[in-house]
Amino acid sequence: MTENQTIRVEQKGHIATLLLNRPEKHNAMRFLFFEEMARQFRLFDRDPSVYAVVIRGEGKSFTVGLDLPEAAEGLLGDGTGAAARENLRARIMELQDGFNQIEKCRKPVIAAAHGYCIGGGIDLMSACDIRLASRDTIFSIRETRIAIVADVGTLQRLPHIIGQGWYRELALTGRDFSAEDALKMGFITHLCDTREELYLQADKIAQEIAACATLTVQGVKDVMNFSRDHGVYPGLEYVAQKNAAAVMSDDLNEAFTAFLEKRPPQFTGN
Repeated sequence: MTENQTIRVEQKGHIATLLLNRPEKHNAMRFLFFEEMARQFRLFDRDPSVYAVVIRGEGKSFTVGLDLPEAAEGLLGDGTGAAARENLRARIMELQDGFNQIEKCRKPVIAAAHGYCIGGGIDLMSACDIRLASRDTIFSIRETRIAIVADVGTLQRLPHIIGQGWYRELALTGRDFSAEDALKMGFITHLCDTREELYLQADKIAQEIAACATLTVQGVKDVMNFSRDHGVYPGLEYVAQKNAAAVMSDDLNEAFTAFLEKRPPQFTGN
């Protein structure tokens, strides 16, 4: 297996923790980072021992976004001809895949941010299912201020999370916003006073998810994403078909039996 250079993975029980692991650079995102994220989330998706994933940042910040010196050389260093532009388009789509795989992963993903969460950090968090932050977190869709149209997912995913009003103001101004603002607009669901509290809360939510029937949880994430992208009525048809195919499971029988016996269910993922 290829060893990651920009991220580190730890697993305790059924909870995997993915750590952004360039603390000396405030977890600035190299091109390699996006490749490693895509590969790692494909692995999480296929790993039956992983029920939920928590993403955290090592060091003083969650992430300051794209590694700009590397980006300037790698994205803009090939000239302006047709071939260079096509190469740039292909490279941007490769970067997008790093976060697309978070959203496509069947396992719920929780992001826990602290310090700076800038640019690509918003892209990353927008691809996650649940978002938390410590009170010191500073957010920004910073690309607007450096003459770049954010292109790794923020402009596509964020309006579904916080609505058009806040989304347009923040994307068009590129201004900083606080963790308190993020809570008020619904970008995060929990605001924690310290990093210790933040990580405890993220783990608590992950454990609550892991205590549910894992195939059901994965089905819920699938239906939520499908319904967001296709609308109410296609979503209703999709979930009807999904439940018709999967509802009679060992875990459902166990849930009913545990209820009648007044005990916690012991799910097996079958």
